[in-house]
Amino acid sequence: MPTSEKISFTGALGETLAARLDRPDGPVKAYALWAHCFSCTKDVFAASRVARALTDSGIAVLRFDFTGLGASEGDFANTNFSSNVGDLVAAADYMRANLDAPAMLLGHSLGGAAVLVAAGKVPEAKAVITIGAPADPAHVAHHFQDSIEEIDAKGEAEVLLVGRPFRIQKQFIEDINSQNMGQAIGGLGKALLVFHSPVDATVGIENAATIYTVAKHPKSFVSLDDADHLLTRKADAEYVAAVISAWAGRYVCLDGDDLPTEPVAPSAQPGTVVVEETRQGKFQNVVSVGGRHVLLADEPVDVGGLDTGPGPYDFLLTALGACTAMTIRMYADFKNLPLEKVRVILSHDKIHAEDCQDCETQAGKLDRIVRDLHFDGALSEEQKAKLMEIADKCPVHKTLHSEIVEESKLV
Repeated sequence: MPTSEKISFTGALGETLAARLDRPDGPVKAYALWAHCFSCTKDVFAASRVARALTDSGIAVLRFDFTGLGASEGDFANTNFSSNVGDLVAAADYMRANLDAPAMLLGHSLGGAAVLVAAGKVPEAKAVITIGAPADPAHVAHHFQDSIEEIDAKGEAEVLLVGRPFRIQKQFIEDINSQNMGQAIGGLGKALLVFHSPVDATVGIENAATIYTVAKHPKSFVSLDDADHLLTRKADAEYVAAVISAWAGRYVCLDGDDLPTEPVAPSAQPGTVVVEETRQGKFQNVVSVGGRHVLLADEPVDVGGLDTGPGPYDFLLTALGACTAMTIRMYADFKNLPLEKVRVILSHDKIHAEDCQDCETQAGKLDRIVRDLHFDGALSEEQKAKLMEIADKCPVHKTLHSEIVEESKLV
C-alpha cells in the first residue's frame, strides 16, 4: 500500500519547509518533485491526487509548502518568485542527499513557471511537466491588480487571495517583472510536457501556446478539455497522472531497469580518438582516447547540458595548457633550470577584429585564447623570459597557428 511520510528541509531563505513524500507500494522507479500553485499548499487537491495516482506507477513524489505557506515557516510577504525557485532547488538538494535526485519536475500554475526556471539548476531531471502554468510569472499580478497603486505607494498592501489575506510587497512585483522566462524555456534542454485546459479561467490557454512555441523538442502538449484550473475533479487529476506515467517512460526509466550510470566507451585504436553520444542528456558524449583513457564531454546546465564533463573548448584549452606545461618542463630539465613548478591558466572568448591591432582579419569577430604562465622557483628574469619564449614552441600552439587540413568523410 502506498505511504505518505512527513519530512522537512531548509528552504532558500533559511526557513524550515514542511514536505510530504508519497511512496509507492514497492520499489521506487523514479522520484518526482512537485511545485504547487500560487498561494496554495502541498495538500491542494491537484497535488495530493496526482501524487497518489503517480505512486501507482512506481513514482515517488515529494511535495512541499513554499516558504511562508501551509505548514512551512517564514513570512509570505518576504518571498517572491525567485525564492520559490530557490525553494525548489533546495528541495532537489535534499532529495539528492537523502533519497535520489528528482528525475521529473512537476509544477502547477505558478509552480509550473517555477519548475521551468529551476530545471536548469537540477541537472539530473530528465523531464519537466507543467499544469495550467503561466508563460510569465507576472501573470499572477492580476490577482491583486486593484492594489498595485497602494503597493507602489506604501511598499506593500494586504490583498485577498482565495479568500485569505496575504501581504504583497513591492519587491514581489519587481521580482516577477524581472524574470526572463523565454531564456529559461528556450534553454530548458529537457523533455517538456505541457498540460492546459482550453477553458481555464485563471490562466488562459494562450500561456500554454507561448510555452510550447518557445520550448525546443522534445515537447508535448495535452489538452485538459473541460477541467478547471485547480483540477478539483478527481478524474482530471488521475488522467494527468496516467498521461505523465506513459509519457515519462520515454525519458525516465520506469520499467524497473536501472538507467546506465556510466556510458560504455567505444573502442578506439592507438593514435585515434572516438567520440560517441551516450543519449543521456542533450550533449553528453563519451570520449575514448587510444583505447586507454575514457572521458566524458558535455556542456553546462545553463545551455542545456548535464555538466558531467568538460565542453569542447575546455578540451581545446586543456590540450594547449598541457602541451605548454610539458614543453616548458622538458626545456627546464634539459637546461637544469631551477623551475619547481609551472602552472598555465587559460581562457577563451570572442573579440571584435578591430580591437586587435596585430591581427590580419580586420572585420567581424575573432577567437581569443589568453594563456597566463606562472613559474615557481628561483628563476632570473632572463630565465623567465626564455621559458615564455619556449611556451610558443609547444606543438599544439604551433598547430593552432599553422594551416590545418581537416578532412571529414562518411564511414
